[in-house]
Amino acid sequence: QLQLVESGGHLVQPGGSLTLSCAASRATLGSYNIAWFRQAPGKEREGISCITIGGNAGYVASVKGRFTVFRDYAKNTVHLQMTNLTPEDTAVYYCATEAIQCHYSPAHVDSWSQGSQVTVSS
Repeated sequence: QLQLVESGGHLVQPGGSLTLSCAASRATLGSYNIAWFRQAPGKEREGISCITIGGNAGYVASVKGRFTVFRDYAKNTVHLQMTNLTPEDTAVYYCATEAIQCHYSPAHVDSWSQGSQVTVSS
């Protein structure tokens, strides 16, 4: 299993922005599809974004137009840039690897990060 390390979670005001980062040691993230999940209190973990090995990015409707996933190949990292955040975005966010293609499903995840708390509140 790959060891993913996530960082960037924070308290932010509604309408604010935040960027999460996902890194791995001893592995090249460019060789994996990287998905972003989040889990709000009392809710199921949901896939919200994914970037393929080829660089194609996808988003679920609730974050499309507000979130951007991108790779930094030089730093071997994947980032989730989040803008126009609302309290409904409050959750623990995870990055993960998905085999073959982006499924946006926890059932297809091979490796998880430790999770990072994002709280959107005034």
